[in-house]
Amino acid sequence: MARSSRYEMDMTQGALLPKVLMFSLPLIASGILQLLFNAADMMVVGQWAGEQYLAAVGSTGSLINLMVNVFIGLSVGGSVAVAKAFGANDPAAVHKSIHTAMTLAIIAGLAVGVIGFLFCKPLLRLMDNPTLELATVYMRIYFLGMPFNMIYNFGASILRAVGDTRRPLVYLTIAGVVNVILNLILVIGFHMTVDGVAIATVASQAVSATLVVICLMRSTGTVHLNLRELRIHRRQMIDIARVGLPAGLQGSLFSISNVLIQSSVNSFGEIVVAANSAGSNLEGFVYTSMNAIHQAALTFASQNLGAGKIRRVRRSVWVCLTTVSVIGIVLGLLMLLGGRPLLSLYLKDPTAIDPATGVTVIDYGMKRLIYILPTYFLCGLMDVAVGSLRGIGYSIMPMIVSLTGACLFRVVWILTVFAATPTLDVLYISYPISWTLTFGVHMLCYAFAARPKLRQLEARIAQGEASGA
Repeated sequence: MARSSRYEMDMTQGALLPKVLMFSLPLIASGILQLLFNAADMMVVGQWAGEQYLAAVGSTGSLINLMVNVFIGLSVGGSVAVAKAFGANDPAAVHKSIHTAMTLAIIAGLAVGVIGFLFCKPLLRLMDNPTLELATVYMRIYFLGMPFNMIYNFGASILRAVGDTRRPLVYLTIAGVVNVILNLILVIGFHMTVDGVAIATVASQAVSATLVVICLMRSTGTVHLNLRELRIHRRQMIDIARVGLPAGLQGSLFSISNVLIQSSVNSFGEIVVAANSAGSNLEGFVYTSMNAIHQAALTFASQNLGAGKIRRVRRSVWVCLTTVSVIGIVLGLLMLLGGRPLLSLYLKDPTAIDPATGVTVIDYGMKRLIYILPTYFLCGLMDVAVGSLRGIGYSIMPMIVSLTGACLFRVVWILTVFAATPTLDVLYISYPISWTLTFGVHMLCYAFAARPKLRQLEARIAQGEASGA
């Protein structure tokens, strides 16, 4: 197989920790840059328009995720399919997986764009969104750019599958600069509000999608894309769907619990919604860093399973769990220590007081950070366990565990404990409890299902090599 060694990474050889870090660091930088540019959206609209407009933009995230996560899950399936074929040194399977995945990206982008545009307002109304009209404007423009969003996500997942996390970093940097410049021009220069932020976001997504497609088309290595050969290949579609549909369903049902939590936050009014939006955006910097290790766990397990190197699969699980713990604890505590000045960047008036409680908006933001950030590493552990299980070939099991331990638990919590004591403290503490429960069950699944399967596969490979000898 022709490999472009400058960008592609063979994860089946060499020391694990250095390769995990080489893979993850550009991905962490990409995620942080993306969040910085998203934060710029919120900072610009919050500082120059006000808390109402910040609340309108920030309150849409859980609903957007609900609508797109099924399709984003298919990009995870595409990444696993490409990584396994790459690890097995099967260029024909890599080619078919890439073209099937990119065809799905176009279909998914058009489908979710239409659905989101048509149904965002009634869904926002069901959530009791306090900024209904503004949030609707933002979401409708945002969903017009959904094809670009999907094309970039699927394309970047293909590059990650072969170990290339550097070029997506470059493309996000370029797109993010476009986003910030347009934010400043449209919101400050032309006095637009949520519409200006949404237009800037769509334009930046179009830039990143264009760049990733050009990259794949110009590639002379494993991941070459030929637009004339875009089609669905049945076997690869089955492989992608086997992992991607459960992952997407899990993500969407997770989003249902987050929609319920957002609806609960909405019930406290605009001040709390704005503070919660700012706090959630700050947490994203820790989450995206941990999520890079989740991507590493998924890709390392997939490539090494494809190559038949089972011992490296097992070792990669523990290396990734240790790495994500360190990242989550250190970054979580650092972000908490800088919480007040960082939250102030988002808020036009950090000392604005909620007339119902006498609490300032920045104190509401700190309340969320205090509950989430010290325990956020548990979320990272949960995600790495899921990524490892999916990379090994399990898809239904981690979906069921995650939905039960996190999604269903949070729904039950909101309908019972929160309903009995409707406070922000009770709402926020559901996060660390659900992460702990879900991670524990995932590790039991690894110990009693995945590890025995890996040992059996290792024994069969050893027997085959002995017979060949």
